[in-house]
Amino acid sequence: MVQVLITRSDESVPLPFYAKGGDAGADLTSRVEITLQPGERALVPTGLSIALPDGYAAFVHPRSGLAIKHGVSMVNTPGTVDAGFRGELQIILINHDPSEAITFHKGDRIAQLVIQKVERADFVEVEYLPGSERGLGGFGSTGRSV
Repeated sequence: MVQVLITRSDESVPLPFYAKGGDAGADLTSRVEITLQPGERALVPTGLSIALPDGYAAFVHPRSGLAIKHGVSMVNTPGTVDAGFRGELQIILINHDPSEAITFHKGDRIAQLVIQKVERADFVEVEYLPGSERGLGGFGSTGRSV
């Protein structure tokens, strides 16, 4: 288990929490009340700031229940929180529902925070890349059927 230091700008918002045993994502909640009209997006503050150890990053993911029940997702998913970032975690939510607005109240769960160990790369320029089975095949190159 990795230790993540955290501060709250508003003591009434909960710390991130795992809803069930074995969950990869810890729930994040809204610090404010906000209504998103159909097609609208907004930056929603959580009231939380974290300090991750070097070699780790946090990834903010949408909540599947909000997606299927209300059409709510995140514009940049997953959102990446680098180890050096110390600002407030804020979530860019979007309402994809074509006709219904959605209101989030202070304390409502709006996203999930996944902490992961990450590697840094040593980018080495070469004249040619080694071959592979896939080669240059890209978008849709493996087809839809098995």
